[in-house]
Amino acid sequence: MWKVDQRTMTQAGEVAWGRAGSGPALVLAHGWPWSSFSWHRVISLLARHFTVHWFDMPGYGESEMRRGQSTALDVQGQVFAEMLDVWELVRPHVVAHDMGGAVTLRAHLLGGVEYDRLVLMNVVALSPWGSAFFDHVGRHIDAFTGLPPHIHEAVVSAYIQGALVNELADGDLDRLLTPWLSEAGRASFYAQFAQADERLTGDFEDRLADIRCPVAILWGEADPWIPVARGRLLHEKIPHSSFEALAGVGHLPQLEAPEPVTARLLDALSKTGE
Repeated sequence: MWKVDQRTMTQAGEVAWGRAGSGPALVLAHGWPWSSFSWHRVISLLARHFTVHWFDMPGYGESEMRRGQSTALDVQGQVFAEMLDVWELVRPHVVAHDMGGAVTLRAHLLGGVEYDRLVLMNVVALSPWGSAFFDHVGRHIDAFTGLPPHIHEAVVSAYIQGALVNELADGDLDRLLTPWLSEAGRASFYAQFAQADERLTGDFEDRLADIRCPVAILWGEADPWIPVARGRLLHEKIPHSSFEALAGVGHLPQLEAPEPVTARLLDALSKTGE
């Protein structure tokens, strides 16, 4: 059911998006270095209950990639709000993964965007961010931007697989990898490291208790990138949130264990925070 066959121009470039299902509005916010394809195995199940909206953030997937493009978290938060306006959504349900958490939290806490419910899954929301490799590349960008294409492909493949504790279904790894292999994709991949700035989550960290909707936090218990302890800390900082650890799952729950994870998502979207 997943496809990105619609296009909308935003302040950060052209965005590719899709929509399916019927019922209350649900928006899926992907993370790094993924795209909306990371949701493709859960969309059909979610679409039985919701009108599901998804998009590739500028600089990702099938959306516009160009040199000099600003795709930092502050811009992505503004683009997220733009896409809700395009879809004419008021107070949608939102599920965010990885840096999609920071994007949707910025839109809510700093941009005044309202949600009915918010599910945060293995999100970037507190400093320090991500994996040791993410930090290393960010400090040595010039050493990576000139890599030959075949070595770049090996680096990106190893990076993606480093997020997982379970094998992905056939073809999924290749589809996650492909957007980063073109000339524009290679440039965009390293641009994300260059534009990463922990101050962009610091802007809202002291406001987490002010979230204005029920929040459910789901976390792959074996996440190699962002330890489950970070999820528990986030839960402590959001007083009205619920928390659940997903046993035997890494950083990419929606592809590592799509059916049980979808069941947990549906449950989380139907409950108020505790």
